Amino acid sequence: MNSYKENLKQIKQLLKKNDAKIIAHYYVNETIQKITEDTNGCVSDSLQMAKFGINQKESCLIVAGVKFMGETAKILNPEKKVYVLDIEATCSLDLSCPADEFSEFCKQYPDREVVVYANTSADVKSIADWVVTSSMAVPLITHLTSQGKKIIWAPDKYLGNYIIDRTGADMILWDGSCIVHEEYKTQSLKKMIQKYQDCDILVHPESPRSIIQLADTVGSTTDLIKASKKSNHKYIIVATEKNIFYQMKKLSPNKIFLEAPTEGEGATCKSCGKCPWMEMNSVQKILNVFNKKNEIILDKNIISKAKIPINKMVSFQSNQLTNRAS
Repeated sequence: MNSYKENLKQIKQLLKKNDAKIIAHYYVNETIQKITEDTNGCVSDSLQMAKFGINQKESCLIVAGVKFMGETAKILNPEKKVYVLDIEATCSLDLSCPADEFSEFCKQYPDREVVVYANTSADVKSIADWVVTSSMAVPLITHLTSQGKKIIWAPDKYLGNYIIDRTGADMILWDGSCIVHEEYKTQSLKKMIQKYQDCDILVHPESPRSIIQLADTVGSTTDLIKASKKSNHKYIIVATEKNIFYQMKKLSPNKIFLEAPTEGEGATCKSCGKCPWMEMNSVQKILNVFNKKNEIILDKNIISKAKIPINKMVSFQSNQLTNRAS
């Protein structure tokens, strides 16, 4: 088995030969995150992943994450070759929202703005008026509500309910959920808080409302990483995919990071804090990534349609940042 240094050397040579750069999500394993950092790639949340490739001179992008992230990279960089480490690595939210069924659903509500989460297929994005990530869902829905818009939201019902609670928006929700975040158990978390009283609770908004109500911070992966750094507490209990701990521990090596509990009455697995599809990413798959089965191929018409709501998301976020700075 190769050492980290040997793998890194081979991957650097591979990237140079193929004029490529790696884009990795916080949820892939820490070795892949470190390799991405050490090759000047991008480790980030899905919004920054989507934007990163646009500004890169390389003709090829390797996405370490799940398929919808590769599709988004391709939509924004249609002239580049985009590869994922495993074409079968998908997402329960994506699977829960087939494009044909969602299209028929939307036709029932022609007067509503269609807003879809980034965790959807390119086909679903092509139907939408807006695409959003968890980091900007609340600000965007607040903006649309201020304009009197009624909304269809898909696919994550828990994130949808969180947005409604925060904004009061008139939203019809698609019935989808994340298999990781759905498994967090409220009573078990309450017991954990009692045990580790010097703690902060960080929760991703894809979690059930009862878990969100126990949180000190609710937010995107980037928000949670920032909150972990800012916290003055010894224990940080985190309700999201545990590979995020790599980034948190780098920033706060003296804090103790704990997974929010998934075991308990009604749990369908003993340890659900890991996404099975993110776990399909591996260092060996980086070394073997350049083959046709891993390349993201999308219909030009889908790219053209899906690019519109994604570009609206990127522009909205840029405007937000500009307004904050002014």
